[in-house]
Amino acid sequence: MTRWLQSGRRRDICYLLAGTDGRRGQGLKSALESHYDERIDPKSFYGSLSALVDAGLIEKRTEGLHDRYALTDGGRRRLEDHVAWVAAQTGEIESEE
Repeated sequence: MTRWLQSGRRRDICYLLAGTDGRRGQGLKSALESHYDERIDPKSFYGSLSALVDAGLIEKRTEGLHDRYALTDGGRRRLEDHVAWVAAQTGEIESEE
């Protein structure tokens, strides 16, 4: 498993970006706060976004005053690999072990 998958927040950010053409950072933060039912420290949240950008898993585009984030092809592949792993662990597909 790659290091980025060890963070649930980073994984969840990628899930929120899957199937979209991108979302604003504040919208992602609000969606996670609603899901977790707690406030997320902005510095910590934007640090997670930066780490995903630095790893090449999401891209950041500036549109006017706001940054918009989107999953890269590499990020999508990693997310699909993770979904397959979860499905294998839960018995939804046969494991290769």
